[in-house]
Amino acid sequence: MSKKKNNAGEAATYAAGGAAAGAGVAATVGNMGLAAAGTAVSVGAAPVVAAGAILGLAAFGLSKIFD
Repeated sequence: MSKKKNNAGEAATYAAGGAAAGAGVAATVGNMGLAAAGTAVSVGAAPVVAAGAILGLAAFGLSKIFD
């Protein structure tokens, strides 16, 4: 039976990679906005970078499922 390890460093690497990808998307796309029902809200880089970090952690979780 194998022991599961707590790989905080590996998780941080995945999160940093996702954040970097999110920063790349934000830099490529530029300022974004969300418009609905006659109103609009500007979406800056910070939410896109945070979403990238979350997706990186999701990729880490998927990699641990198949580990």
